[in-house]
Amino acid sequence: MNTVIKSTEEKMDKSVQHLETEFSEIRAGRANPAVLDKVKVDYYGAPTAINQVAAVSVTEARTLVIQPWDTSLLRSIEKAIQVSDIGINPQNDGKVIRMIFPPLTEDRRKEIVKDIAKMGEETKVAVRSIRRESMEKLKSMKKKSEITEDDQKTSEKKIQDITDKHIKTIDSLTEKKQKQIMEI
Repeated sequence: MNTVIKSTEEKMDKSVQHLETEFSEIRAGRANPAVLDKVKVDYYGAPTAINQVAAVSVTEARTLVIQPWDTSLLRSIEKAIQVSDIGINPQNDGKVIRMIFPPLTEDRRKEIVKDIAKMGEETKVAVRSIRRESMEKLKSMKKKSEITEDDQKTSEKKIQDITDKHIKTIDSLTEKKQKQIMEI
């Protein structure tokens, strides 16, 4: 019974963490090294994350600078960024690569805010689905006489409390990210 509650909370935590990761990758007109997390560069035949072959830093609010430890990688990094879906053209000066993030238009901001709301809603659906599975597990355990009816009711209440807490967290994260996008 406690394992059901524990696994429910762990699964819900993972859903919230996934949402936070998705939010960190949203391009918001500000330079954010996280936009490069999914970009891999060919490093001696192995696809490698840019932050493992170069120093990535934010020099100004909208400028990201990538300084490879091995300058022979400049071309490869530039190509990897160009073929990714980031949508920003890298500028290579022979020593570093600069990425200048354009300011967002009002329409684009509204679009991003809608996407954020959709991501939040999808995560809430995932959390509720986890709750439903856990409740069904408890009913099954009660049917097999593995737990008493009181244990089932107590566990269901705990699972509902955990669900409510995670939904509140998702709402708060979503609202915070939407506000951040609209303030830029």
